[in-house]
Amino acid sequence: MRIGVNYIPSKNWWFSWVDWDRNSIAEDLDAIANLGMDHIRVHCLWPIFQPNPTYVSSTAVARLVELLELADLAGLDVEVAVLDGWLSGFNFLPAWLEGLNIFTGRAAIDAEKVLFEVIARSIAHHPRFLGFDLGNELGVVMMKGHPATSTEADAWQAELMGHCNELAPGKLHVNGVDHNHWFRDFGFSREALATQGALTSLHTWIEFTGARKLFPHSDVGCTHLPEYAIELAKAFHLDNDRKVWIQEIGASAEWMPKEDLPGYAEATLKSIQSCTGVWAVTWWCSHDLPDHLSGFHPLEYDLGLLDGQNHPKPMALRIAGMVSDLRGPTDPQSRNEALVVARGALADQGDPPGWAFARQFMDSIRGGSNPAIVLEDRAQDEAYLRKRGISKLIWPN
Repeated sequence: MRIGVNYIPSKNWWFSWVDWDRNSIAEDLDAIANLGMDHIRVHCLWPIFQPNPTYVSSTAVARLVELLELADLAGLDVEVAVLDGWLSGFNFLPAWLEGLNIFTGRAAIDAEKVLFEVIARSIAHHPRFLGFDLGNELGVVMMKGHPATSTEADAWQAELMGHCNELAPGKLHVNGVDHNHWFRDFGFSREALATQGALTSLHTWIEFTGARKLFPHSDVGCTHLPEYAIELAKAFHLDNDRKVWIQEIGASAEWMPKEDLPGYAEATLKSIQSCTGVWAVTWWCSHDLPDHLSGFHPLEYDLGLLDGQNHPKPMALRIAGMVSDLRGPTDPQSRNEALVVARGALADQGDPPGWAFARQFMDSIRGGSNPAIVLEDRAQDEAYLRKRGISKLIWPN
């Protein structure tokens, strides 16, 4: 299992693409590597990289290349999220998108493909380039003026993913969406997310999923949230060898006492380690948001593992102490029992949505079980169950 962080530059956040400071970036990456991390996920603010549909900033792309070179010096691989119109709680959509829908407008889609093409020409063959993430939590953009049905969203994802595979074949191309598409029927379908791209990426925040609303932060309902997401994703995989990526997970002192953060991180990582098929965990995030930037939500300012002077916080030291164990040989829990779920049962519109079935999973954990999850329409497929090592099915009441 690989361990990394979502990189936030310590000096100027991702406004660093404009006010570039090579030395500061290099110091940040060295500090990340010193925690034992092996990769970072970076974000290309869309309006900076593509201020016009037919114009991509050569300066921004050159700085991305330089970042990859600095990452190479630090021993870090890099996943590049491209269509970042939503990041750290703010919209960052290019002005030229007004009147166009990102997911259904042909002019918008053609422009998006141009951006990937220009970036790929510069980094596709770089040894530290892991692959493209289509964008950061694009489902949020759907909620904010760019609606798309599941059919439209899936078609868009398939087209863009195919484009990335043509530009950089064999790389780790994914769609880094948030939890909403898994916890309710919205936007990208679970089936498409579980079958398209190199692997299934998951964002498992206890705040935004509503877990913290339902359970104390130390309860299994919070610390085992990524485990639930992993097992749910596996239920939709057609390839049993397909990997999952906990691409975003983090914790804020806004949500729990500061002294509890290291313990929360350790318990959560141990629950992830109990699952098979996990490619990586990528913590959010590397550095605190700089104090000189105003207007962000308060929680954004303390999510970092490192402060603005690259000093590791207690949570960072706890995670760093676990890295060799997490990366080494694992002994995942046997999941010979599986909870059966109907596809329709995942369309829960409760408050918070998506927890009717998730509660059953957490109850099983509390009862001492480590269940897998099986879709009801596959529960009679003995060959499928045997391949997954499942010998007992637990049907809903």
